Formats: sequence, C-alpha cells, structure tokens
Amino acid sequence: MLASAYLKSPAAHETGPAVVLSGGEGFLKQLALREVCRKVLGDGEDDAGLVRVAAKVADWPTVLDSLLTVSMWSPRQVVVVEEADEFVTKCRPLLEKYLERPAKKSVLVLEVKSWPSNTRLAKKVAEIGLPIDCASMKPAELTGWIAAWCQSHHGKKLDRAAAQVLIELAGTEIGLLDQELAKLASFVGDKGTIDSAAVESLVGGWKAETTWKMLDAVRDNQLGEALYLLDKLLRAGEHPLKLLGGVNYVYRSLARGTELARHGMQLGEALAAAGVKPFQVQAYAGYLRRVGRARAEHFLTWLMHADMDLKGHSQLPDRHVIEQLLLQLGGKT
Repeated sequence: MLASAYLKSPAAHETGPAVVLSGGEGFLKQLALREVCRKVLGDGEDDAGLVRVAAKVADWPTVLDSLLTVSMWSPRQVVVVEEADEFVTKCRPLLEKYLERPAKKSVLVLEVKSWPSNTRLAKKVAEIGLPIDCASMKPAELTGWIAAWCQSHHGKKLDRAAAQVLIELAGTEIGLLDQELAKLASFVGDKGTIDSAAVESLVGGWKAETTWKMLDAVRDNQLGEALYLLDKLLRAGEHPLKLLGGVNYVYRSLARGTELARHGMQLGEALAAAGVKPFQVQAYAGYLRRVGRARAEHFLTWLMHADMDLKGHSQLPDRHVIEQLLLQLGGKT
C-alpha cells in the first residue's frame, strides 16, 4: 500500500503483527509510524509502548527479547528496527519463522529502503501484516499531496502554481517541503492562500541568489567559481536536495527548450517558449551551443540520477553527487 493512500485513512487498516515501512521518503515513514503507534497504542501512549532498536545493535536475540517483553506501563508495544535492510538480510529465516507464531501483544516494524514483494517474507507480511510503501512521490502526485497537507496541517490553501514553484525551488523531499510550508504559513499571516509570489519571495533569500549565481557560473564555463559557491552553500547548511531543486528549476526549462529546438524551432525561440526569462535567453543559447545538443538531451537523466543518489542510491557523499552533476552540466565529464 502506498503511504499516501494509507495516511488518508490509517484507522481503517489493521497492522497485524508486522509492519514494513519501505522506500526513501523519511518524512512519510515518520507519519506512517505515528499512525501505526496510534492504532496499536492509542493516543498519547507511544512513549511508553514504543521500543526502537538501532541498526548497529539490531541482532535477532535483541529484537526477539523486545518483542516478547512487554512494558508494565503499556499493555501493547511497537518494536521498531531502524535501518533494517541488513538485519532483514541476516535474519530472514528467523523472521519468517517468527511470523508463523508472532507475539500477540507486540507489533514489529521494519524500516527498510528496499522491500522486494516477491520474497517469502514479503508475501507473509502482506498476508498477515501491513506493508507501506514510503517511496518518493511522482511530481504530479506530490503537487496535490502537499497542497492537501498545507491545508490540513498549516491551515492555508496552496494554489497549484505555488505548489509547483515550491517543488522546483525546494526539491521533492517532503520533510523539507513541510518546513518551507510552515515558514510560508507564518509569512502570509492572515491571508488564507499561499501564492507563487510568496513562495518565490520566502523560499529565496541569499541562498537562492547564491544558487542562481552558481548556475550562472556553470553556464558561463566558470566551474571553479561554481564549485566555490557550492561549498559556500553547503557550509551555510543548505540541504543538498534543496540545492538540487534549484538546479531542476533552471535545467528543466533548458531541457524543454532543447526538445523544442530538436523539432525545428529556433533555439532562442525554443528557450523563450520553454520559460527561460527573456534577459537570459541569449546567454543560455550560447551555453547550449557550447555543450552541444547531445549533452543537453541528457540533462533530465542526470538530474534524475542525482535525485536518486541523494536519496540513498549511492554511497557517495552528498557533496560529491552535486559536484559531479555540476561538472556534467558544465561539459567537463
């Protein structure tokens, strides 16, 4: 079950003895876990009945002991194994055996990145428990979701155009988007709606300006300056996924312009039609001629790979992922 579907009516779904929270969207995992605890433990009881087992100490005897030893302060408990991918790999037969006769007063929650549905263990959880897919949402779904979230949790209407601009500027990580929505709700005050102007104004600031200067440096073949500005942003605490959101904001328009030009439109006209600001069209046309159409046609692929790598698909540090992307966009790799 998708997390977005589960969160619409969590009370309607029984947890069974085991819940799996899979995927890379940490904020959705937090929300889903909160609802699981509410279902099992009741409102306000999760501190007494919630047991967390960290990945570094997650061996089978520790987890089993936690499942079988219920606190005197709570009649039921939820035992969460954090970052459990390695634990699942090592203990798969023991987990399968446990689920044949699970503890009656405990719910086991496995937080994992990957959860192939064709394994014996996954089929057993699907049969008697609750697998929740917390993968990142597609842009179209995310736009509607954050608008609904903004209304229900921040008391403001977020119009569709504003939601799209927010995603472009802040990235697709829902936790970061929620932080920006909280700031925006306070920023607009008594107004009932958050519009695009408010998003552009608040989600900007000096970090956004520095991001644009960084991308201008990539465009103008000044990669040393671009990497210096990247370092400045990261040292100031800018989140890598938010930085990637700024890169997406610019390069999706360039990718659209490239596609229009491929179908016969003049490059300058194609960039203008794709949304590039008039005063930037000439500079970006020169940039695209410099890097070449073959490279420009890979822009979206590189952006997608960087997004995946920042969400756990790569062992590289986040800094290296962004640096590599800038070098690719600048025509250096």
